[in-house]
Amino acid sequence: MKTYSLKESEINRDWYVVDAAGQTLGRLSSKVAAVLRGKHKPTFTPWLDNGDFVVIINADQIAVTGNRENAKMYYRFTGYAGGLKETNLRGLMATHPERALELSIKGMLPHNRLGRELARHVRIYPGAEHPHEAQNPQPSSMGA
Repeated sequence: MKTYSLKESEINRDWYVVDAAGQTLGRLSSKVAAVLRGKHKPTFTPWLDNGDFVVIINADQIAVTGNRENAKMYYRFTGYAGGLKETNLRGLMATHPERALELSIKGMLPHNRLGRELARHVRIYPGAEHPHEAQNPQPSSMGA
């Protein structure tokens, strides 16, 4: 008996809509990363992009536990000397609420060209409105 290997022509992708309101940042990110990767499918192949598309709404209502709003720091570098900028989770959520979720999901994907391709399959919106009605999204099983 031969081992089954998925082919590019056999990949079937679905759309999921996830409501992030009240869900914990890390737990939601790990579930979304698994769906983006395709680990929930019986035809999972580690070297292929056979995951699904995910639309996340209400990213501004994500929950964190403990003192994480003040203690969790995000860093970026401008490219100039002394240009290291830092902000905590509270400041990031005030300016770009979708970026915290995006960075969390990207950190859970492979750090290679496959991971960069998978990161393009997620759309994150701070509010409840999103323009993806035409793709016939499926209800999420990732929620609470």
